[in-house]
Amino acid sequence: MSATVYYDKDADLSLIQSRVVAIIGYGSQGHAHALNLRESGVRVVVGVREGASRDRAARDGLVVMDVDQAVQAADVVMILAPDHVQPDLYREAIEPHLHAGHALAFAHGFAIHFREIVPPPTVDVFMVAPKAPGHLVRRLYREGQGTPCLLAVHQDASGQARAIAMAYAAGIGGTRAGVIATTFREETETDLFGEQTVLCGGISGLVKAGFTTLVDAGYQPEIAYFETLHELKLIVDLMYEGGLSAMWYSVSDTAEYGGLTVGPRLVGEDTREQMRQVLDRIRSGAFAREWMAENREGRSTFEALREESRQHPVEAVGRELRAMMSWLRPSVQAEVSEEVR
Repeated sequence: MSATVYYDKDADLSLIQSRVVAIIGYGSQGHAHALNLRESGVRVVVGVREGASRDRAARDGLVVMDVDQAVQAADVVMILAPDHVQPDLYREAIEPHLHAGHALAFAHGFAIHFREIVPPPTVDVFMVAPKAPGHLVRRLYREGQGTPCLLAVHQDASGQARAIAMAYAAGIGGTRAGVIATTFREETETDLFGEQTVLCGGISGLVKAGFTTLVDAGYQPEIAYFETLHELKLIVDLMYEGGLSAMWYSVSDTAEYGGLTVGPRLVGEDTREQMRQVLDRIRSGAFAREWMAENREGRSTFEALREESRQHPVEAVGRELRAMMSWLRPSVQAEVSEEVR
């Protein structure tokens, strides 16, 4: 492995234990960071607006404040609000209270890399990005394990930015698993590219196209759902645990031969060219400008696309079939159903 990877032995946890950390936002990542840090002996305050997340943080026994108060009380400010919310939140409640000696931290490089946020030169700016959703970051920490993280330093005003970032990563359990050094640019551009072309855009596009092809050919929608969406988890789990080789090893020879011969027909040079264009759009900042403008202008295009996706037949069939699956997490199903309504 050519990447630089850090572990517990490379971190001095006392550097973060001697500071007050403000976690701004108490969603998926926010709750995991706050609780893990607290259990690592770090003094934590949570900065949130009024609402359910504020109530939840209080129930979890954390010190809860308005965002501006949390910034004033802290030495390290970790911003875990959504990307499109961060710029206004920063200008209104964070920037006026930053001073020399503060460290500003992020779990994704979007706002810094695309200059939606431009911190003063007197503060440290670093990133610690767990490569897992918050509930898994929390669960693995409680089990004595950890989640791999990416770490980058954008600005080192104190001369200790990397050491503080490493201590922060240790505090949330990242150095137990391994922390990979990167840059804000690399993390941001690869993250957006992966989401758009493979993890979210690519997979959902393949699922919809495969489902529709089977249904249009006269097959039962329920059977099409199982073959193009439901079983995807089984394949992804194999990849997650052992890479593509583990997946090919575990499926039948028929599936392996069919996949190896047909895959390149579906994802060939035309698709690669589209991927290159997507990457160019990300690297140029065009996607970031479009996304931020979409939010400023009311998100009408986004909401229309979201609703169109929700109304796809694969979703209706899936809801009926998942009702038969008692082993699925009911809290996730309920949360999604409530959001859709």
